[in-house]
Amino acid sequence: MPRTFVWHRTRGPKKTPKLLLPEAGKVRIKQVRSGIGHSWRMRATLEAIGLHHHQHEIVKDIHPALVGQLKQVRHLVEVSVVEE
Repeated sequence: MPRTFVWHRTRGPKKTPKLLLPEAGKVRIKQVRSGIGHSWRMRATLEAIGLHHHQHEIVKDIHPALVGQLKQVRHLVEVSVVEE
């Protein structure tokens, strides 16, 4: 079966929006793009965050290590602050 969609490096957003996260609280992280076709480091980072498949959603506490992980895979995830 022929491939109907091919992702080109020159297409898509040139820059991803900056993560403006508060110092404390919780965030909802949703994986919006697959790790397939990306480096093993990005797939490992998604796994370390706790995302196992496309459209998976989790809620986690904000801490510096998580912010660094989200920065690495910001083009694959969607992050929103959870209001308590």
